[in-house]
Amino acid sequence: MDIKRSPAPVNTVTYNRSKIEEPTGNIYEAITIISRRANQINAEIKRELTEKLEEFATYNDSLEEVFENKEQIEVSKHYEKLAKPHALAVQEWMEDKVYYRDGAK
Repeated sequence: MDIKRSPAPVNTVTYNRSKIEEPTGNIYEAITIISRRANQINAEIKRELTEKLEEFATYNDSLEEVFENKEQIEVSKHYEKLAKPHALAVQEWMEDKVYYRDGAK
């Protein structure tokens, strides 16, 4: 799923509980699966952001360079405007795009 083009809401949304638990039949199991997917998405976003910010990294302690790096600020602002990982995970779950399996079976 492309995180930047996701239709996931940026603001808080109330979901129908029965729709969320429908695939598993258990709300707690569904929430566990969604939270694990949110952790995966968060790690992916963090890795991508770190790679982009390392392009702008300076290794000297000049204060002028720290305050004048506008590109780095723009990249950070862009990632702050994205939907949060939990919203992306719920959106994927509601669209039936999350693969899961029961380890007990």
